[in-house]
Amino acid sequence: MSNTVSARELRISGLCYLAIIALGLYSEAFVRGSLVVAGDAAATAERIAANPLLWRSGLVADLLMQVLDLPIIVMMWRLLRPINESLALTATGLNLVQTAVLVANRVQLLAALDLLTGPTTVAAIPPGQREALAMLAVQLHSQGFGIGLIFFGFACVIRGALIARSGVLPRVLGWLLASAGLAYLLNSFALLLAPAFARLLFPAVMLPALVGELAFALWLTAGKHRLVKVTAHPTSSASTLPSPP
Repeated sequence: MSNTVSARELRISGLCYLAIIALGLYSEAFVRGSLVVAGDAAATAERIAANPLLWRSGLVADLLMQVLDLPIIVMMWRLLRPINESLALTATGLNLVQTAVLVANRVQLLAALDLLTGPTTVAAIPPGQREALAMLAVQLHSQGFGIGLIFFGFACVIRGALIARSGVLPRVLGWLLASAGLAYLLNSFALLLAPAFARLLFPAVMLPALVGELAFALWLTAGKHRLVKVTAHPTSSASTLPSPP
């Protein structure tokens, strides 16, 4: 298998990354941000039931994010394998676990909508209970999302450290990617261990993640990619990888 990562592949990965960021902002900030009212199950239920197509569009955007993540996972594996195959494989595995967790977690969003609009549940469950259960499903989705990001956070830290140490890409991108991973880890562990503290941290804690991932995606998309020889992992042949501009 060739270890060559072309400029075209980097740019395609960058475009996928930018699309993921845009889709994530749409689903989380625009869709759920406009329909979910914190601490108010009745208002949340009313908004979701009145906008089922908008709610479903957020779910579709979420699933497209996971599909677009796969080309990036493959590119990062091929890019970082010659530097340290074990760590590159570990980061790949962590990223795949994150993707699987997030895909499975989207069922909670469908559950919330079905509770509020499904003919069977509407007929069988009193309104107050349906609203409470729907809000619980939304909250479980948020918690599942935080759990998935633990795996992604560790993947970002590993990849960022490999990039910063090797210089196959601009080292600053490695540090930014690692800082994004640390931000995800801080946010997710705070959600699990100290929810009240997590509410104080959010959304400021996610700023390093947005800056780091956006900078990385923009460089992949529009950076000046040159090709250089990089010493491969002992189990691999020499590879051709992109150098920093």
